Amino acid sequence: MVSLISKAGVLAEILGPKAGQKILGVSSVLPQRRHLNVQEHVSYTLLNGNCIPTPKFGVAKSGQEAKAIATELNTKNLVLKAQVLAGGRGKGHFKNGLKGGVRLINNPKEAEEITSKMVNQLLVTKQTGAAGRICNSVMVAERKFPRREFYFAVMMERAFNGPVIIASSQGGVNIEEVAAENPDAIIYEPIDISKGLSKEQACKVAEKVGLGEQAEETATMLLNMYDLFVKKDALLIEINPYAEDALEDSSFFALDAKFRFDDNAEFRQKELFALRDWTQEDPKEVEAAKFDLNYITLDGSIGCMVNGAGLAMATMDIIKLYGGDPANFLDVGGGATAQAVKEAFKIITADPKVHCILVNIFGGIMRCDVIAEGIIAAAKDLNINIPIVCRLQGTNVNEARELIRKSGMRIIPRHDLDEAANLSVNLAKIIALARQVNMGVQFEIPDEAK
Repeated sequence: MVSLISKAGVLAEILGPKAGQKILGVSSVLPQRRHLNVQEHVSYTLLNGNCIPTPKFGVAKSGQEAKAIATELNTKNLVLKAQVLAGGRGKGHFKNGLKGGVRLINNPKEAEEITSKMVNQLLVTKQTGAAGRICNSVMVAERKFPRREFYFAVMMERAFNGPVIIASSQGGVNIEEVAAENPDAIIYEPIDISKGLSKEQACKVAEKVGLGEQAEETATMLLNMYDLFVKKDALLIEINPYAEDALEDSSFFALDAKFRFDDNAEFRQKELFALRDWTQEDPKEVEAAKFDLNYITLDGSIGCMVNGAGLAMATMDIIKLYGGDPANFLDVGGGATAQAVKEAFKIITADPKVHCILVNIFGGIMRCDVIAEGIIAAAKDLNINIPIVCRLQGTNVNEARELIRKSGMRIIPRHDLDEAANLSVNLAKIIALARQVNMGVQFEIPDEAK
């Protein structure tokens, strides 16, 4: 069952920086959506609202606010947590030189000084990459001293045909490593979605992780957790660690939590989705979302525009096969318009690393001639000066090829995907070399393609 954890990526920070970590489903009709993740302080608020205890906390957007919150908490045991949607915050560093996005402090003055150095600064962690991610706020919270730490999660999982509780007595650490090294330490309890989680099931989970003496309390927490999961249309609620406080006998708290919500339920969860922090997402991905485009930035030099997540992954694979690297994952979906295609090109060409664009479209619901119209309009209006290799198949493909032929634009049609990928890789290399020596390169459509 280890594959359950590794494939969904739910036990690490959700939606890492690469496409393979972000794309969890495949659809060639509906646009792929990036499921909503919320900041830690939002997770705390949701847990408290469903009677799951967390440390007392407040959210500061300035050093002065942090000082006021620390004073109100009235304790010498405090922790500051940069509110950035990325894992590894504690071991990260800010670009202004401050070390650590999670800091232990002892007084309000420290809260003010350190928060002032965190807010409006870029935090670099193992998940953000060198660019880092902006920290707009800092959570000021009570510090707890865990005696025992546990892991609990409720998630939707296809392998169980519905929700499942995942639990372990080895919380507070990277649970994926626990799953890999000691799979028996991970407990799975499937839930019948039509019946919900029973108290008997919850007590059984508590017993298995070693909380038999606190079975009633733990079961109540799990029932509240599942209730929140259903009520908020969640795909994941993860508490790690759920800890016993050494200073308060038999008192348990959720010390960290990660939530993921189903974007398809946005119409039901408007208040929740209004909390989405767009500053934590790539600006190009945010722009793409406005046109129902699924865009993810990668590190290569070949821009990809494809319809369908599966075809997109295959396109990236074949680019790698021929020695190139994709610059992005971009799925225009099954119902994209010519305007959406134009916007897709705007987003792709905004990346200065892109030296060539490969369009690979299978026209089913999405007609090839509509794609062709969008490509031609984009090439004209955006004055695209890099080669576009275009491979179209499916509905109205002949009409599409005729439109491209008559356009007079430097769009190179290819009927075979291998040929298209190989050509794209070679053109990207030529452009890269030319830019290195500051040469201008003019491309003409090969005669056999006209």
